[in-house]
Amino acid sequence: MSNKPESSPNKNWSGRVTRESHSLALEKGVFTWTDPRKVALSLKQSADNSTNRKSPPFRSAMSMLVFYINRAGKNLDKKQLRILEQAKEELRILYGEKRHK
Repeated sequence: MSNKPESSPNKNWSGRVTRESHSLALEKGVFTWTDPRKVALSLKQSADNSTNRKSPPFRSAMSMLVFYINRAGKNLDKKQLRILEQAKEELRILYGEKRHK
């Protein structure tokens, strides 16, 4: 008999959302790319082309990026985290959005 607690069905929900979300059709490996502008352009294209999103394109793209940083990003190395943070700025530029303070 194992002392490990039983895994709940919701334990890995964030990884499942990142892989299987139908709100945006993400390019494979987009969050591993090293060019923040390329990441932002890909997210923008996915959000602009999505017919399943419930929010405006900018919000959908930014939400997916922030979701990844907050959930899956715990294990990111500092360099990749910096790239993804820069991608947030690139998204704002691409959509002509101002940063909220």
